Amino acid sequence: MRAGLIYLRAERESLTEFGRTGLLRRILDRYILREVTLSWISVTGILLVILLTNELARVLGRAADNQYPPNMVLALIGLGAVQNLNILLPIGLLLGVMLAFGRLYHDSEMAAALACGVGPVRVYGPVVLLAVLVTGLLAWLSLSEAPDAMRQVLNLRSAALRAGQYTVVTPGRFRSFEGGTAVLYAQSANPDGTLSNVFVERNRDGRVEVALAVRARHDMAADGHSLTITLYNGERFVGTPGSAQFRMMRFAEHTIPVQIPAPSERITDMDAAPTGDLLRATDLKSRAELHWRIALPVMCLVLTLVAVPLSRLRPRQGRYARVWIAVVLYLLYSNLVSSGKIWLERGVIPEGAGLWWTHVIVILVALFVVLMPKWAVRLRHREASA
Repeated sequence: MRAGLIYLRAERESLTEFGRTGLLRRILDRYILREVTLSWISVTGILLVILLTNELARVLGRAADNQYPPNMVLALIGLGAVQNLNILLPIGLLLGVMLAFGRLYHDSEMAAALACGVGPVRVYGPVVLLAVLVTGLLAWLSLSEAPDAMRQVLNLRSAALRAGQYTVVTPGRFRSFEGGTAVLYAQSANPDGTLSNVFVERNRDGRVEVALAVRARHDMAADGHSLTITLYNGERFVGTPGSAQFRMMRFAEHTIPVQIPAPSERITDMDAAPTGDLLRATDLKSRAELHWRIALPVMCLVLTLVAVPLSRLRPRQGRYARVWIAVVLYLLYSNLVSSGKIWLERGVIPEGAGLWWTHVIVILVALFVVLMPKWAVRLRHREASA
């Protein structure tokens, strides 16, 4: 009876100890997941702000050149950000893991966890969970949302270019038409909508036509695909630049038609092609684009897995000591994937190989960087023993 009680007490204590160990492991998993997630969100947010700033400057410059309507500028900026998110997520997750584990190693929290019996494999649990979620999000963006965003961007650019041609001419500013081959300038505008002191220049088949008029009016043509600029009381000069053969004519009324670019119904950019069409395509360019879209989620998963051993710090190392390794590895990875895509388009690499070999190369490089210090220590010990 006494032996049975002793056995039951020992069994209860072992179960209690097992429950405590499981609770501590769950707490550690949640702690690591929280640190990595917060670091990833912070890094990705900073990179997204930088991207939006560059995108804003680029779109505003293009809008100023082509007279985009103001209501289309924000839409183009947002769609451009969606397109580039599939580039930001892998580098953001890589740097997030590196910074989070760098802090844990620097503050000796990982050393304490490892001393309590937590194995290195255990650390991968929360990181793999976050990596799978982000990889799924990136696969959805790369295969579905990014091509659709590109299609919308191309359509919006075409619509904005056409709408910009119909806007009212602003006095004191040069307006370009027909892809820059026609330029209009008016010094002032009258209350009735006509323009005063107008300058018009057109380049047609190597000849330059310059017209100066006291006033002008511009209206939409009946076909809806062109504008008509009517000049009143002016002079017209026609000739070839570099030669002395110019004709000068005076006119009481002169009409200049300006063609408006037709809407682009067919999307020709490969980035905008739906993934389903790429799966059915057989040409090398389409297959290379398909492998590129598949490589981005795999790239995110590989970078996350190699970031954990790369972030391990030696004693007295700073928390940012190994971040440069992550940046160099990402640059190597992205350049390999981009080069592989070009080689697939040109037929240098067989289509069956795809871009999978790039992931293998990066994993081998990461293993070499992680294991090289251990090999160097063993080699020094062997030399000392000899």
